[in-house]
Amino acid sequence: MKPLQGRRILVTRRSAQSGSLVGALTALGATVVEVPLIALEPPEDAGPLDRALGRLASYEWLAFTSANAVEAVGESLARRGAAVPAEVRLASVGPATSQAIRERFAGRRVDLQPVSQYRAEGLVEAFRGLDLAGRHVLLPVSDRARDTLAAGLRAQGADVDAVAAYRMVTPDDARHRLEQSLAEGIDLVLLASPSAVEGLLHALGERARGLAVGVIGPVTEQAARDAGLDVRLVASPATALGLTTAAQRFFQERPVRRP
Repeated sequence: MKPLQGRRILVTRRSAQSGSLVGALTALGATVVEVPLIALEPPEDAGPLDRALGRLASYEWLAFTSANAVEAVGESLARRGAAVPAEVRLASVGPATSQAIRERFAGRRVDLQPVSQYRAEGLVEAFRGLDLAGRHVLLPVSDRARDTLAAGLRAQGADVDAVAAYRMVTPDDARHRLEQSLAEGIDLVLLASPSAVEGLLHALGERARGLAVGVIGPVTEQAARDAGLDVRLVASPATALGLTTAAQRFFQERPVRRP
């Protein structure tokens, strides 16, 4: 019998980003239910991003903290028939974002990535080995982004332009799909960002606090605990593999509690 046989796990990432996680969980025997809690929309004001990308060659670094930002920048550049100039170096917050960079910007490599701490704090530390004094860094972010990376790089002397590249919203059908899934039984809900935490609360309200939740790393963990969610596991490292391993361990060590 496979380790996750008979377990129903709710994955809340967008389908374009959940393939490796869904595949890993399914391979272990889990029944995976996908209900994305985040949809991407253009920023309220696209002007700052358009202007920044129009002068992209003036930046030494283009830093990404999510695959969503990679997608948003890639689409914007494609619309204008442009590409990331070869002299602009690319920084990534972690493996999933690095993979998105390689897929979106063919032929480009990631110049800087944290060794293990796959979040903004880790990327700040990775930059400490470089001389950022007077360097220009473009940081495309969501409308809900923390300022950790921008502040950390400015403290190292960088000139940082943090611009909204996209907005994150809760899909209109999220509540209906969640309620339908819960009615059929869910053993564990997996959340991969603070925005997913917000989406779960927006869709379910108080009922969300009665669900067993797994999160992808410390930033999402803090958001989930602050929201009063029942956090049962935290992935380390903060990757799809880390989340899968943590879920397997959870079901080995603890009984399932369904709502």
